[in-house]
Amino acid sequence: MHLVPSLAVVVPGAVVEVTGDEAHHAVAVRRLREGEHVVLTDGVGTSATGEVATTGKRVFTVTVSEVTHAERPAPAFTVVQALPKGERGELAVEVLTEVGVDVIVPWAASRSVAAWKGDRAAKSHAKWQATAREAAKQSRRSWAPTVSPLASTADLVGLVAGADLAVVLHEDASGSLAGLAVPASGRIVVVVGPEGGIAPDELSVLTDAGALSVRLGDEVLRTSTAGVVAVAALLSRTARWGQC
Repeated sequence: MHLVPSLAVVVPGAVVEVTGDEAHHAVAVRRLREGEHVVLTDGVGTSATGEVATTGKRVFTVTVSEVTHAERPAPAFTVVQALPKGERGELAVEVLTEVGVDVIVPWAASRSVAAWKGDRAAKSHAKWQATAREAAKQSRRSWAPTVSPLASTADLVGLVAGADLAVVLHEDASGSLAGLAVPASGRIVVVVGPEGGIAPDELSVLTDAGALSVRLGDEVLRTSTAGVVAVAALLSRTARWGQC
């Protein structure tokens, strides 16, 4: 699958030109050749299947045979991901994208070891965006996820308050995901804390805004994997994964 800026006016029989880094990676790295069948998507629900007609150094064209439009998945999932250290941030973004999360919000929690400041903030955010983009292609998503700007704890209040269901993962919580009523539509928000855990004052802010404190089980997961486990548990009880 390859991402293109737009497929809004593309119809079967049309020729779509793919250029830039997307084309360079396909032709120079993946060795894309004429006659191969590929899928193009604009990341907002439209996909086009077709045969590669021509290739160049930083360009290839596709003759479209079929165009499909997918409805936006419901319910929508937003994961607030506290900044992990090292490359675990990209790991979290990758697996969250692959499982189908719609919005990923990087969170500067008080106990986060990593910090996004100055030039590093822009570079780190761009890296998360690039990771989400590549993971969306790998998982063949017609709706690509959004990586929001870095959020503070105060920024999360409105996000949590506006959700149809909001949960914050906490190892000392008495509640669990098993007993929750999962909405069939709207937005579900999952808040994942940093390696050092969510600070008591942050937990109070989130629960006062309407989030439910829940635990996943007896095991304490890493911040980079806890989110995908929670989302998968919730997805299994929605129509997105074939449940009623």
